[in-house]
Amino acid sequence: MHEDRERCVRAVQSKDARFDGWFFTAVLTTGIYCRPSCPVVPPRPQNMTFHPSAAAAQQAGFRACKRCRPDATPGSPQWNERADLVARAMRLIGDGVVDREGVDGLATRLGYSTRQIERRLRAEVGAGPLALARAQRAQAARLLIETSTLPMADVAFAAGFASVRSFNDTVREVFALSPTELRRRSRPEHTAGQLCLRLPYRAPLCPDNLFGHLVATAVPGVEEWRAGAYRRTLRLPHGQGIAELRPGPGPYIQCRLSLSDLRDLTTAIHRCRRLLDLDADPEAVDELLGGDAVLAPLIRKAPGRRVPGAVDGAEFAVRALLGQQVSTAAARTHAGRLVAAHGTPVADPGGGLTHLFPAPDALTGLDPATAAFPRKRREALAGLVEVLAAGRLDLAAGSDWQRARQVLSDLPGVGPWTVETIAMRALGDPDAFTPTDLGVRLAAAGLGLPTTPAALTRRAAAWRPWRAYAVQHLWATGEHPVNHMPTADVVAAPARTDDRGAAHR
Repeated sequence: MHEDRERCVRAVQSKDARFDGWFFTAVLTTGIYCRPSCPVVPPRPQNMTFHPSAAAAQQAGFRACKRCRPDATPGSPQWNERADLVARAMRLIGDGVVDREGVDGLATRLGYSTRQIERRLRAEVGAGPLALARAQRAQAARLLIETSTLPMADVAFAAGFASVRSFNDTVREVFALSPTELRRRSRPEHTAGQLCLRLPYRAPLCPDNLFGHLVATAVPGVEEWRAGAYRRTLRLPHGQGIAELRPGPGPYIQCRLSLSDLRDLTTAIHRCRRLLDLDADPEAVDELLGGDAVLAPLIRKAPGRRVPGAVDGAEFAVRALLGQQVSTAAARTHAGRLVAAHGTPVADPGGGLTHLFPAPDALTGLDPATAAFPRKRREALAGLVEVLAAGRLDLAAGSDWQRARQVLSDLPGVGPWTVETIAMRALGDPDAFTPTDLGVRLAAAGLGLPTTPAALTRRAAAWRPWRAYAVQHLWATGEHPVNHMPTADVVAAPARTDDRGAAHR
């Protein structure tokens, strides 16, 4: 979009927040760059240049505006809508792969040469992977400076900088303030052992199905709803964490993070954003779906519905398989048993979280005969765990969506519903569609839509590329708890078994 100068100028002059994150405005006369909705008086058009990313603006020599904080905008929705090389690379960079594994590690994960990745990113995003990672480190540093009382040396290394000097130089260059001056200007809401953040999004946002779904399907010991917030444990590259997410009064989600290793800050934020689909473009989604006469009333009733995501693709895949052809309560019970038997214990003072969901390698020794569900599903679980543990199935942020679908489809006992559910929630494919889902078929019947999978798929072609969002609206026609924000604490207590092996909550 940054190449459409006329459209960008109009967005800046009207302070249109819908375009925050789509492009950045650099002002030649002041040397700063802003988000389109910056509250200051817009500069003259001849003094504006436009960049596709904050990293590109920084590379061009501009510093971040102190008023609109362009580094804190929602991310471009393109990177979660697309499955091409650039989008996959941007998702992996957001997940911190360059900081942990370098550009060579990024290239290995994507299956391309470093030179080709550099060329493609520069052509579309205006900066290479190192510059994009540097911009991300600067934002992480700013968050730590403003939301914690950590010594600056600890902030530098937690944000991913190799030295305190490079940390100081980058912060001064990007924000035109020293780290000490940034902290002096801020009013941090600090709680011992926690980081308090705001995760911005593009309005509107309908929180009902988003939080309702996460809480209704919460795994005992791993997730809970407490004091008006969704809480869950996180398995992170350098350690573990707990995230607490609460709808805010403004265009942001209130987020509290407790991390065993602060180097995981960027990754934890990225995964929370993907979980809540916060980088979506609801205007684009609602405009297309609202053009359908059947869906239009649903869109008007609840604009801005999001698709609940996942913080760990492998975890969600196991949970989706456990949920095949059983009720939500039964799926939670099965998952709770796995967690109690194979999960990693965590400490949660004052809360009810007890475990990390078991990683695939922790489940490879699972005896299928001990699982309390049909033999074919036990065998399917064993096959899924095997390909996940061996690395033959990649469900991480930068995975190839179609290849992942193919690997899943080739597994015995894994049907189309499971494949598309994993594509929707774990991979984040906005066009994933589940025409065999009972809730979708009941909604279709109630709305006068075709109910057979083939006919409904043909009818849903008009909803592409947003069929996953259409599914959320179809589900919302029912009275299932996934459609409602909890009004009281819903604490998912660990499951226990009696002598007969029957689960209780």
